Amino acid sequence: MGSIEVVSMNTGKPRPLQYNKKEVSSGIFKSPVNGPLFLSLLNLDGDGQADLVHHGGRDKAVCVYCYEHYPYWEEQLHRRLESGAFGENLTIRGITEQEVRIGDTFQFGEAVVQVSQPRQPCYKISARYGVPDMQLKVQETGFTGFYFRVLKEGNVSKSDSLILISHHPKAVTIADANRVMFGKDVPAEEIQKILDVDALSESWRDTLSKRLDRLESDTVK
Repeated sequence: MGSIEVVSMNTGKPRPLQYNKKEVSSGIFKSPVNGPLFLSLLNLDGDGQADLVHHGGRDKAVCVYCYEHYPYWEEQLHRRLESGAFGENLTIRGITEQEVRIGDTFQFGEAVVQVSQPRQPCYKISARYGVPDMQLKVQETGFTGFYFRVLKEGNVSKSDSLILISHHPKAVTIADANRVMFGKDVPAEEIQKILDVDALSESWRDTLSKRLDRLESDTVK
């Protein structure tokens, strides 16, 4: 894996979004930024999230989506999509969920970032496109994208490629994690394999640990 192209760097503040005849606040609307921005431990300067329980925070500072999936969604939605269409901060080209590993670290401008977990689609992506099962479609395709945590803060820009510093030795890909999280009748050893990755986000670790505990408890009964 060489350097990975940053097709677009996108930011946006929360704004109203209609969902089931109600108005909710969402940070899913992002616009491209051409100039440099400071990337802190929590986010890109000028970016924001509405639901801080499920989005943002140290483990989810930067949302990343693969440009390779755009043609598929354009065909499904019958429309052209602009960069940032999935609420991502970085639209990248050159790697997908099948290759990137949880714990991989990259140089990004002055910053250093690390893959922490898959992006877990929520109902707001369905609301944005008026497709009730869009959330499920993203989950089923595995075209989820993923999150970076920030190990070192610094200025970044669209012209900065993502340069691989190190692959995580456990070799658990985003696709592997998605299969375990969203699959049915997943064996305990497969769940444990994800939990063995020290770089896994706290929220995914909590969810999978509880699932493993239930599975082991049911086995004992």
